[in-house]
This record gives sequence, structure tokens and C-alpha cells, in this order.
Amino acid sequence: MPQSLISVVSPVYRAKSIVPELVRRIVLTLSEITEDFEIILVEDGCPENSWEAIAKECEKDSRVKGVKLSRNFGQHYAITAGLDAVSGEWIVVMDCDLQDQPEEIINLYARASEGYDVVFARRENRKDNLFKKISSKLFANFFGWLSGSKIDNSIANFGVYNKKVIDSVIKLRETSRSFSLMVQLVGFKQTSINTEHSSRYLGTTSYSLGRLLSHAISIALAYSDKPLRLTVITGMIISMGSILVTVFFLINYFSGKIQEPGFASLILSVWFLGGVIIFFLGIIGLYIGKIFEGVKNRPLYIIDKQINTSI
Repeated sequence: MPQSLISVVSPVYRAKSIVPELVRRIVLTLSEITEDFEIILVEDGCPENSWEAIAKECEKDSRVKGVKLSRNFGQHYAITAGLDAVSGEWIVVMDCDLQDQPEEIINLYARASEGYDVVFARRENRKDNLFKKISSKLFANFFGWLSGSKIDNSIANFGVYNKKVIDSVIKLRETSRSFSLMVQLVGFKQTSINTEHSSRYLGTTSYSLGRLLSHAISIALAYSDKPLRLTVITGMIISMGSILVTVFFLINYFSGKIQEPGFASLILSVWFLGGVIIFFLGIIGLYIGKIFEGVKNRPLYIIDKQINTSI
């Protein structure tokens, strides 16, 4: 493949001590491919001032570019900010914790040279803790069931993407964002290769159980209407069941088998149907909330500072 500008985008959060090593390894790796590259580090409102480390790297090398968001917007919003700033023909997206190893970019880029627009990194042996492995697997299965497609939980954000793919992705400005799912949504010629996955360089993941659940619900509502269709199906089943039960009790009533109406059955019916109705209203309310969030048309992120770049 002819040498062309490569852009690397990495969202940075709680990684002040990791940034120097991250930049060093990316520079060494990309230098084996081309000297024409840029590294865009997006500081996502980190409380430990990772921006200071990013600014130092930007001063050392003008190919390192920094974007500081005004607050914590979330990983996928930070990725979007980085993608809005890229100018390369090929874009690499990777996490900052060095579990995505920069050295694998060479293999990903080589595979892309065979005519692919997207090359995902498939984590062959994940070095995550048990909780993250299980939660990732559950989310993949859950979302696959909702969307009717097969989701590979060994694939995340790390990969090499052609500029035309990224141009298509950044046109999608919906508020509920998942980078890897949006890439799969826009299509183009895609493949994946096995890559070596490493343990986190320093610290621990910032994704708590609450954040994972919130993200899962948000993505499920944004990318699938199956919960709404399930409410219709469940409502029909309950309606049909209630008709059968009504016929059963009427037959028993007119045949003299029922002498005194049952209080318990009445209460149970009221509680059951009340619970089902409230549950369905909750699902509808979540979708309405997403619509309300979208029509406000607020910016996906707000920039506080920039170094060596301008969005």
C-alpha cells in the first residue's frame, strides 16, 4: 500500500502516567510504516489532570495533538471528538490503557493493504478480569438477541479504518453512541484478525457495573425496537389468556360450580396486570426519553482546549 497519512485516535481518562509510554510506543510502531502520521489524544474530563501529560507530549512532537473536553462525556463521545479532528487516509482507534498494543497496528495495516476498508482487532486471549469478560459476553449475547445479529464480544474499538468509513460514521450524530457498532452499521468491506491483548498497563478500569448497565440499556434502546415489539406480543398473549380464563370462569359459574367469587384471584389479577402495564409504560417512557434527548440537538461534546489541532 502506498504510504499515506495515518491518524491514531485514543480517548484518555485516568491515564496521566500512561500517556508518555502510549505515545512512545505508537511513534515507534508508526515509524516502521511511515513518518507521515498524527496522534490525537482526547482528554475526557479526567479528574487526575491527564491533560498535563498530553500537553507535554504535544510540545515534544507536533504530530501529537491534544483535545481537552470541558467535562467527562464518555469514551465513545471522546472517540467522536477525535474522529472529527482526523486528516489521515487511514485511522486507528485504540484505548489508552495499552491493552490494545500499538505494535499490532503493523499487522492491522498490512491486512488493510489487501483491499479491506475495516480491519478489526479480535482479542484472542483477553487479559481482562472475570467481571469484565462475563459482562462483555452477556452484553454481546443480549444485543445480538435484540438486533437479530451475531455480535463478537472479542472485538471492541481497536482497528484500522479507511477515511471513507470514518466519514460515514461521523455523519451519524445520534446521542447514543457505540463506535464499533456504528462501524458495522455503515458497512464497507470488513474483516478482523487475531491480535495479542495485554493486561492494563497501570490502574484499573473506570467502567463500573452501573456504567456498564447504563451503556447497555442506552445502546439497546438506540439500535433496536425489539423491546417495543415484545410489549405488543406480550400484551396479545395476556389478552388471549384473559379471554380463555374468562370463558373458563363463565362456564363454571353457569354450571353452578362457582358459588362465591374469590377475593384472592381478583387481587392477584389486579397486581399482575398493573405490574405488566407499568413495565410496558416504562419501556415506552425510555424510548420517549431517547427521542426527547435527540430532538434537543445538543452538541455531542464541548471542547475546552486544543493543541496542534483545530476542530
